[in-house]
Amino acid sequence: MLLCVCVWQNVDKQRACAAASRCVGGGCERLVVQVCVFDQVGLTVLEWGRLEVVVYLSVVALVSYSLTEAAAVICNELISLRRHPRKLEIQAVGSTFGTFFRVTTYGESHGGGVGCVIDGCPPRLPLSEDDLQVDLDRRRPGQSRITTPRKETDTCQIYSGVAEGVTTGTPIMVKVPNTDQRGHDYSEMSLAYRPSHADATYDFKYGVRSVQGGGRSSARETIGRVAAGAIAKKILKKFSGTEVLAYVSQVHQVVLPEELVNHETLALEQIESNIVRCPDPEYGEKMIDAIDAVRVKGDSVGGVVTCIVRNAPRGLGSPVFDKLEAELAKAALSLPATKGFEFGSGFAGTFLTGSEHNDEFYTNNQGKIRTKTNRSGGIQGGISNGEIIKMRIAFKPTSTIGKKQNTVTRGKEETELLARGRHDPCVVPRAVPMVEAMVALVLVDQLMAQYAQCQLFPINPALQEPMLLPELEPIRVSL
Repeated sequence: MLLCVCVWQNVDKQRACAAASRCVGGGCERLVVQVCVFDQVGLTVLEWGRLEVVVYLSVVALVSYSLTEAAAVICNELISLRRHPRKLEIQAVGSTFGTFFRVTTYGESHGGGVGCVIDGCPPRLPLSEDDLQVDLDRRRPGQSRITTPRKETDTCQIYSGVAEGVTTGTPIMVKVPNTDQRGHDYSEMSLAYRPSHADATYDFKYGVRSVQGGGRSSARETIGRVAAGAIAKKILKKFSGTEVLAYVSQVHQVVLPEELVNHETLALEQIESNIVRCPDPEYGEKMIDAIDAVRVKGDSVGGVVTCIVRNAPRGLGSPVFDKLEAELAKAALSLPATKGFEFGSGFAGTFLTGSEHNDEFYTNNQGKIRTKTNRSGGIQGGISNGEIIKMRIAFKPTSTIGKKQNTVTRGKEETELLARGRHDPCVVPRAVPMVEAMVALVLVDQLMAQYAQCQLFPINPALQEPMLLPELEPIRVSL
């Protein structure tokens, strides 16, 4: 046990250590006493096995105590901790996202199933499995010839957090069973690393990995994100009328011109009108042809997904380290196969001068401050300004392909690998709902933060806008 004794600067440190040792040393197998000097607040650090617990112990009152009495106070605190252990919040490393609306995903590509646990969802939100299934169907494999032929229904089940059709405010657990696993397809890849895949880096980090399907590095992990994102999108729509829409704007060398898409009127039906999820039918066919050309050769291509957010409340995001675009970038780049992120004018903005790039303000007919252009992409100074938020995410070509490639084995021997299994020749059509989900998760988290920080007390109506609280009928839940 590690005991950190906190004392005042005018207290003899050796005597403090000796007193604390007499109080707690008898019941400890190992006691290391460290001394920290604080003005008013100290730390008692306990180490139970591998778990380190940090407990704040106020020593303000100790200034009037004798040294023995001060040590007794510390001793009593330790005894209390042993009898009544403090609850700890432990997050799965790298698998939890969000602060107020927290999502932890679980499961692997060829395990029993995948899913998520959502903590922080507001109570009394109407919710059913059908609400989640819509986006899960958009994400699922086997939709068309340009996606992986793996056949999964991806039917979700809600195990907790919902009663009588509404959320209860407690954690929501969602699970989707895996039903079409073919672990034998990965026998060769258990020994040899797939080029540009996470096989090698997982081994470098953990010294062990799930061979079948890539384990947690598989895009099948995103099922939990999409399910949670569907809930986030519903909250945003009900609370502020916010819409999150994504579409494919590039496949390989086929680039959809920006002027062909009107972001003010873009509808989900336009995006879903073809299997590649491009809102322009002509360019959609060109993209499908580009995917087919490499699919028949066992190769793959990448592309770009554009995402827009309409009716986002002003004020989302915080200065410096928690800027909205930084949070969105982290969320988007956490998706498998992502290689780039830009928002607003992006890298093209570097070719403009300040006078060309600046978005000039004006007052519209409703007396609302708007911008004439939107090169800022709806975010200025890390905070949403009420305009359409626009971003683009680049996805690399699928790394698992049906062509021979040079690689090495886990034993460091050079070899050739012809990957087997069922894989997408292009990930971007199925990445569309994944991008929407991650963007929605960021926005609902920021919405909660903004409401808690800046909307609890009366606002400044000359500068701030009230959050659009919906007029909803009270939901009656039987007790």
